[in-house]
Amino acid sequence: MPNFCAAPNCTKKSTQSDLAFFRFPRDPERCRKWVENCRREDLEDKTPDQLNKHYRLCDRHFESEMICRSSPYRTVLRDSAVPTIFDLTSHLNNPRSRHRKRIKELSEEELQKLKVRRIEEDAEQEKVNRAATENSTESTTQDSGQDQEEEVATLTQEEKEHKDYLKSLFEILIMMGKQNIPLNSHGSEAVDGVFTPDNFQALLEYRINAGDEVLRKKFEMAAVNTQYCSSVQQQEMLDVCEYYIREEILREVRDSRFFSIVTDEMVEIADEEYLPVFIRFVDEANNLREEFIGFLPYEYDTETMAVKLQNTITEKWNLSMEYCRGQAYACSTRVAYNMKTVASRLLEKYPQAVCTLCSSCALNIWLAKSIPVPGVTVVLETMEELFIFFRQSALLQSELDNVITVLFQSSEEKVAELKEVYRTRWSERHDAFEILVELLQAMVMYLDEVCNDISFRWSKAVTNQAFVLSQILTDFDFIVTVVVLKNTLSFTRAFGKNLQGQTSDVYFAAGSLTAVLHSLNEVIENVEVYHEFWFEEATDLATRLDIQVKLPGRYRRAQQGAVDSETTPECYYRAAVTVPTVTHIIQELKDIFSESYLKALKCLSLVPSVMGQLKFSTTEEENANMYKSDLPNPDTFSAELHCWRIKWKHRGKDVELPTTIYEAVHLPDIKFFPNVYALLKILCILPVIKVENQKYETGRQRLKAYLRNTPREQRSCSLALLNVNYDVKDDLDLMVDNYTKLCTEKTQFQQEIVHSSNSDLVEQT
Repeated sequence: MPNFCAAPNCTKKSTQSDLAFFRFPRDPERCRKWVENCRREDLEDKTPDQLNKHYRLCDRHFESEMICRSSPYRTVLRDSAVPTIFDLTSHLNNPRSRHRKRIKELSEEELQKLKVRRIEEDAEQEKVNRAATENSTESTTQDSGQDQEEEVATLTQEEKEHKDYLKSLFEILIMMGKQNIPLNSHGSEAVDGVFTPDNFQALLEYRINAGDEVLRKKFEMAAVNTQYCSSVQQQEMLDVCEYYIREEILREVRDSRFFSIVTDEMVEIADEEYLPVFIRFVDEANNLREEFIGFLPYEYDTETMAVKLQNTITEKWNLSMEYCRGQAYACSTRVAYNMKTVASRLLEKYPQAVCTLCSSCALNIWLAKSIPVPGVTVVLETMEELFIFFRQSALLQSELDNVITVLFQSSEEKVAELKEVYRTRWSERHDAFEILVELLQAMVMYLDEVCNDISFRWSKAVTNQAFVLSQILTDFDFIVTVVVLKNTLSFTRAFGKNLQGQTSDVYFAAGSLTAVLHSLNEVIENVEVYHEFWFEEATDLATRLDIQVKLPGRYRRAQQGAVDSETTPECYYRAAVTVPTVTHIIQELKDIFSESYLKALKCLSLVPSVMGQLKFSTTEEENANMYKSDLPNPDTFSAELHCWRIKWKHRGKDVELPTTIYEAVHLPDIKFFPNVYALLKILCILPVIKVENQKYETGRQRLKAYLRNTPREQRSCSLALLNVNYDVKDDLDLMVDNYTKLCTEKTQFQQEIVHSSNSDLVEQT
């Protein structure tokens, strides 16, 4: 909201960037002079605080020597500044005008008193100046040591005030990050030549008006329509905030020694692409945690990306890759191959940084994201858009329920199951493609209803979105791709579900990989037979939706009309979709489930419940050799394992076997088995192991919420870190000290450059 000038006959407002606007002073005597010179009778009964908060004067009413322009974005008044330039007569030229700012008419007697008062004030000021000159002359004769002490005392007070001022700025920035308030919410709406305060300045103004004495003292004489802190200074302070919030997390990571790295889907921030990075570790309380620690700029060159990731972890975050015991990436199709190459480069240098699956991503979704078939990417994106579309309105869900009830009226159980499942995050489930095939007809029918609605119940945005989704779902290419994905990934569904299950499920899933690969190899060997059944299923579904079975338009256009008569839709989709999909999944499973990965999963037999299912005849020692150097006493590991088995084999009847690593590391006597304890903590941080306590895995959900609620142009890497880690404690004193140090070093560096340039110039001369 703009501030209008309080002077009579002045119509200036603070949105004019070529003018500076100043608050009325809080000092009662100075404020009285301002009001008196304004000749506004309606302002006389207001307190200095009210005037300071709500009334402004533009720089047109001050002599030029009263204004100090200390920098391009800071305009301040001198401490003794009083407005003296006013237009008190122009309203007389238009006597019918209803001027809001009534001018107080003074009588001859009042004018004479005003002149006398000003003469007395000028004489008093001259007397004060003379006394100050005399005092300064006397002070030069005093002891120099006393002068130095006073100077130090004054400097210390100035430093303290400056530190308090910086703490106020940091408090505002931290609050903006934690509450997800962007630095500038106007963006492209800002108009050139019109001053528009950003959110940071608006909050500064609010705190000043609320009584923050530190900020009031700093900015009381500053123009209200100029930028208090430049965007460069704001970003420098945010960098300090980001560093300390991250450092609080990394300090715990270093204390625990071992960690794993997890990267998530690529995101766009300020027109640049970044990878979110998470760190997994076990804290002092033996809790497995997965924390968001920042963004990594994405590079399409894999070698550059691998070097940048390693340098960021080791140099910027000061972690040793020698202690990295796991890595995982959950990326979309276009970057999955690159991240796979980056992971292999890191694995070459650090063999114990085992590349695994990520517990937060279903195996089937992870496999689908890596398939290099264009139609698969369309299916994945459409699934997410369908989930978002029906989630936006309870009425949309209610009417889709009605369509499902009609289509599946012969099975009440199926109706109830589908109604329940599509309200969940079904697009992230292991059986997501099966759910989509079952719901496809109902969704298409209802989307057509929304598109053809003539009662105007839905907004234009909803009907347009429904039309686009309907066009995608009724494309035969889409239907074939979904059916092929559903049938191919049915062989890995149970396997992937076990990998995200209990510890015993994960252990036994490792042994079933061979069977999964055998089934998929059988499919590829008999692909004509399998594809015939799958294509028939796709054709039946297309027939129910009245969709023509045909070759995709992009293929016909590429052939320029010369399509071979032997190229039927069935043959085309077998070669273009089925074979590449099955082949890729087989190779991807072989690549991700390396020998080291399988050995690590076999070590889960250390968990007592798995031991019990194996009748306590386990061989952890052989599989644990890869972690031998990480054990505190590797020479006694064999004997310790024997004692660990005996402890649980001959337990009491009322003693239950711990079923997870989390339960095992929280046993009261676990530290009597130091090698087992150390090995369990290392296994715990593998990205494939799910976080048992959900409160330690909130970083991913918070980041998704931040990205979902913040437009791309308003996102900030620093503010995102503050928002996601809002519960991490902050130390304002440390932030201020570090920021002051950085500013000092920056100033010294600039001075050195200037000095060096001058020296070179002298030499040349």
